[in-house]
Amino acid sequence: MPLPTELKTLEGHPLSPDRLANKVILFVNVASKCGLTPQYKGLVALHNEFAARGFEIVGVPCNQFGAQEPGTPEEIKTFTQSKYEVDFTLLEKQDVNGSKRSSLYQFLIGEGPDIAWNFGKFLVGRTGEVVARFEPQTAPDDPSLRAEIEKALS
Repeated sequence: MPLPTELKTLEGHPLSPDRLANKVILFVNVASKCGLTPQYKGLVALHNEFAARGFEIVGVPCNQFGAQEPGTPEEIKTFTQSKYEVDFTLLEKQDVNGSKRSSLYQFLIGEGPDIAWNFGKFLVGRTGEVVARFEPQTAPDDPSLRAEIEKALS
């Protein structure tokens, strides 16, 4: 199953497949009212550090864990930009688990276990395959995450 091409941005616009083509992408299910929400700061730093080498972060708002992403797209965008200066792509709110799991998360999870909580991370290589998965508690500056990003970029 290839990376889905019908992705939509937080604003509801189609995300051009060209935007992600030949990139190393870290997909993260995000939430604005979670104890892990401060990871946004580290994600922004990670994006800024590696973007010039073909690295993208794509945040995927999800309200399935403790209803910690209840906001509208406008509220999510305002919060992430004003509090954390998020400049990476945010997609429309999606379900990552259960019978309504989005096609993106069907692809990312495959036969693996469900997402445990907000800020689960999937690293997708330049050719569109999932190369690593990280649990929510894995911080953006974690050496194992950084090593996998470096490996995928080289």
